[in-house]
Amino acid sequence: MAALAVGGTALPAAAAGAQAPERLEACGERTSVSVFHKGGIPLLDWRENLEFDGRGTLWVSHVTQHRVEGYAPDGTLRAGFPLSGPGGIRRGLDGMMYVNYGVNPLTPHGGIVRFDPTAAAPRPEKVVDGLSGINGLAVDTEGNLYVSRELATGILKIRPDGTKDEEWTRGASVFGTNGLEIVGDQLYASVLIDASSRIVRIPLTDPARRTTVTRLSSTLLDGKFLDDLTEFRGGLVVASFRDGELIRVDPATGRSCTLVTGLRMPTSVRIPRGFGAHDTGHTLFVTEASGRIVRVTVG
Repeated sequence: MAALAVGGTALPAAAAGAQAPERLEACGERTSVSVFHKGGIPLLDWRENLEFDGRGTLWVSHVTQHRVEGYAPDGTLRAGFPLSGPGGIRRGLDGMMYVNYGVNPLTPHGGIVRFDPTAAAPRPEKVVDGLSGINGLAVDTEGNLYVSRELATGILKIRPDGTKDEEWTRGASVFGTNGLEIVGDQLYASVLIDASSRIVRIPLTDPARRTTVTRLSSTLLDGKFLDDLTEFRGGLVVASFRDGELIRVDPATGRSCTLVTGLRMPTSVRIPRGFGAHDTGHTLFVTEASGRIVRVTVG
């Protein structure tokens, strides 16, 4: 998350998921939160996003320090390299890690790099540049990249050869998107620039048929300022930056509940795939604008 603002474009609402609850109830599951990595000065030690490479390293974009960091399962810093304003970070099916850079709504010189997570000293290689106002990232099974933009309309689609799919982006005409997650043939996006705190579903093969999964707030005063989201136990879990919550959403019905409270400006949430003994069915990792990386155990 690099900007907080209000606005948005109306989308067709899914019949079961369009209504915003006055207050989200607790999910009713037992959860605990432990600190994996201590933070520093809030906002000045902002960690923006995270992803696991499936080979035992957790990669984190440290946006205020302009670095990408790699952590071992015991919490020690294993690797890293400088990158200007890193944001969304995801693993591709080719085993490479992809990272947005220049994550700032006012920066016109953003883009995407990739690196080999198995290298002793990872070196970023530019995939595409000349992007502006970018934030979240997703990669599909064909190697296409999807990039959210907080202050623009349309989720960018970048083909594996680095060219833009302008037609797809026009179809994915959503303003102010932040977190992105692909589940099957659907792209889910959290909408930051929206008073109703929407999550939208965008078919990868027909983005114009997008629908609203749920609205998590009813007024600006209740705005969640939604950040990143991930698939978890057949549903979605999204970070509420403003309220310090993780919210569980059923994408089929739009029903939502609060899974975790008391976080400090959470920015991203992921499942620890291939990360030591951490259980993917019961564990989530979260980065925060406080600088912390925390581990959430569910059940």
